[in-house]
Amino acid sequence: MRIHCKIVIAVCFGVFLLLYFFVGNAADDPPLKEVEEDNYFPKFSGLRNNVASKLTKKTLDELHIPHKQPLTYRKVSKVSSRGNVIAKSRQRSDMGVGRPASKRTRAEEVMHLAVVACGNRLDETLTMVKSALLFSIKSIKFHIFAEDPLTSQFEKGFLFQLSQWPHAITNKFQYSIYPITFSVGNAEEWKKLFKPCAAQRLFLPVILKDVDSLLYVDTDVLFLRPMDDMWSFLKAFNTTQLAAMAPEHEIPKIGWYSRFARHPFYGVTGVNSGVMLMNLTRIRSTLFKNSMITSGLSWEDLLHPLYQKYKNHITWGDQDLLNIIFHYNSECLYTFPCQWNYRPDHCMYGSNCKGAEEEGVSILHGNRGVYHDDKQPAFKVVYDAIHEYPFEDNLFQSLFYPLQTKFLDTVNTLCGRIPQVFLKQVEKSMRTVYEKKVVRHVRPPPK
Repeated sequence: MRIHCKIVIAVCFGVFLLLYFFVGNAADDPPLKEVEEDNYFPKFSGLRNNVASKLTKKTLDELHIPHKQPLTYRKVSKVSSRGNVIAKSRQRSDMGVGRPASKRTRAEEVMHLAVVACGNRLDETLTMVKSALLFSIKSIKFHIFAEDPLTSQFEKGFLFQLSQWPHAITNKFQYSIYPITFSVGNAEEWKKLFKPCAAQRLFLPVILKDVDSLLYVDTDVLFLRPMDDMWSFLKAFNTTQLAAMAPEHEIPKIGWYSRFARHPFYGVTGVNSGVMLMNLTRIRSTLFKNSMITSGLSWEDLLHPLYQKYKNHITWGDQDLLNIIFHYNSECLYTFPCQWNYRPDHCMYGSNCKGAEEEGVSILHGNRGVYHDDKQPAFKVVYDAIHEYPFEDNLFQSLFYPLQTKFLDTVNTLCGRIPQVFLKQVEKSMRTVYEKKVVRHVRPPPK
């Protein structure tokens, strides 16, 4: 009996030790491995450790990483090779990583961005392009519309920039340059509407017949977060919506349209067309209600008679025409928050964009020429920082830290006294870029 009891006790003790051994090892996760060397975050900055410490449960959820799996980082090194420059329309074949992508997948990965540049807008346009490429994930196809004297300048400007930018960046985009054309009405009259060539944006659905969806931006726009996030608004459209813009103002009593407009406009404060997301396929297939005839008109057939009716009553040219169109077709428009088209009006009369206060500016729109004078130095500081940033340099050291420092000189201005509005999203975007660069492989969870 005693022998049996001893055997049972020994077996139980052995089972206990085995359970302790296996359960204990399973519960102990190996620590995060540090990057050996990283050009975006220098060793002395302490930011690598800071980012690693911020990979909390919430962050891991956002990155779709299992919490109890170890992260392995890879060494990040600069890309020194330059891509060969191809004529006006550039197509890179190595957009996929690790395996070739099918034609259908490749088409779905490309976002389309259009800009119209006339006059002295070359440098401003290239800075906008640079900001779009800085944080974006998917590849971008740029559609650049320029008047004849500027076409060769744009070509030379792009060729020069491509020779300076790293292969990892030039590999992410294609571009085409188009002449300024108007399919209906008097071309010279359209060109003089508001600013030179601004009316060209009205004809994008007609010209870009092979493009399904498109983001149009003015040349004075800067992306402070991935363009992919703006592109995702297309999925938020309901079945009748075919375009998206931000309100012209947040407060009706100080808005321009609500006080001075002599024509119909959208909603309570009108919309600003400096950032406009469009489903071109839907625009081309829709008949638009209007105040001229009882039946609907196609987009192209509507533009000229609409201009002829209201040309003596509009102040902001093509933007006014868009407001008139969506006044009569409000079900077709999706409005996105003010932080996606943040202008001096949102801070020069006091901060009035709550979305920017909470999340930071996503897209900065420096209208009123504020990038090139000292009237709103907070906007100029951001423009200068992106314009001067060399792509292959450390993001925080060469872009964010100088930006923070220069903002100290703007705190005596209404826009400069809220630096977090301008800096919050930039910092978040930089950290996202860093995490995507260093997280190379995550061990799959055991089955």
